Formats: sequence, C-alpha cells, structure tokens
Amino acid sequence: MDVRLRFGKRVRDLRARRGLTQEALAAASKLHVTYISSLERGHRNPSLQTCRAIASALNFSLSELFRDL
Repeated sequence: MDVRLRFGKRVRDLRARRGLTQEALAAASKLHVTYISSLERGHRNPSLQTCRAIASALNFSLSELFRDL
C-alpha cells in the first residue's frame, strides 16, 4: 500500500480514536476540512509542518503519528 494511503488511514484512525470529526480536526490544526479529507484518502503528501499541526491537534507525538507506516 502506498505510504500516502497508509498515512491517511493512520490520521483517520487516530482522529476517530479521539472522537473528532474532520471539521473538528481541521479547526484544531488550522487546516481546511477539504485538505483533511484529501489527506485521509491518500491524495495529499503533507509537509512536516502540516504533520506536526495534525499531531498536535490530535494530542499525539509526531512519532506516534508515523508509527507502523
């Protein structure tokens, strides 16, 4: 499986674990909801800065965000 697809699934799983909607994650990470949706579907290749914003919004470390990819 492509790393972007695996990363998107990881973000979706962690978001669900926190009980957040895509809209809530987008607001917390200061990203647009369509970006979060595209990311979760594996259509985006996020920057390190974006990954950090998502990890922070989910209250996970960067290493946890990338675990098992």
